[in-house]
Amino acid sequence: MTGLSTHVLDAVSGSPARGVSISLRDSTGTELAAGLTDDDGRIGQVNTASLAPGTYHLVFDTGRWFDTHGIAGFYPEIDICFAVDDPTRHYHVPVLLSPYSYTTYRGS
Repeated sequence: MTGLSTHVLDAVSGSPARGVSISLRDSTGTELAAGLTDDDGRIGQVNTASLAPGTYHLVFDTGRWFDTHGIAGFYPEIDICFAVDDPTRHYHVPVLLSPYSYTTYRGS
């Protein structure tokens, strides 16, 4: 499997963050794909095609999600910049989200 997936977990409640708007952009800022996290806080395939080697941005609209849930948050947007080096592999970028911090890592 190739492409990109993501998962957002509300670290305060320990629940999936449903309905987070996410955009995949290339290094020029051009949007390549977009979607909303599902009931499990996931987007299983942000894009279905292989990602060519290069730099990409996965942008999470956390401000809208915080507003929708009545949460005062510090980060209105999370922009995770990452590098693709192998177009044959699948990339997974998870996020643990709270109002005043977030964590991400290269998932599997």
